[in-house]
Amino acid sequence: MRITRRLEFDAGHRIPNHDSQCRHLHGHRYALEVTLSGEIIATDGAAEQGMVMDFSEVKAIAQRHVVDAWDHAFLAWRGDRAVVQFLQTLPGHKTVLCDAPPTAEQLAVTAFRILDQVYRDKYGNNLKLENVRVYETPNCWADAASPR
Repeated sequence: MRITRRLEFDAGHRIPNHDSQCRHLHGHRYALEVTLSGEIIATDGAAEQGMVMDFSEVKAIAQRHVVDAWDHAFLAWRGDRAVVQFLQTLPGHKTVLCDAPPTAEQLAVTAFRILDQVYRDKYGNNLKLENVRVYETPNCWADAASPR
């Protein structure tokens, strides 16, 4: 059985080597979808009986480990030295340094890496992170999936 929880956040970024508008500082209303698989919990009386995982807990974990860090932050590639230096001049600015340009693809891979171990087999029902989807816009997204 698979379940999916969607969360949204706002963040800025830039793709410095992009041939078009994305080379400029700008922001998005991102959406993050977390898809988990596992067996439906059948334990009589358990709070999660009939579920793979409680959706509120799926949200709480993704919120704590990814969304809280990225929401209203500027996602900056470490190699974009001018932008990183500029952001460091802003007192108390929320900046997240990324190891690659913060494309939807890279954000999906990073979120998957962060969340993979956090969800794994939480209830003894073979819970597994299957996919993380990052929407950069409503029409553009990237998936980072578990290897089959």
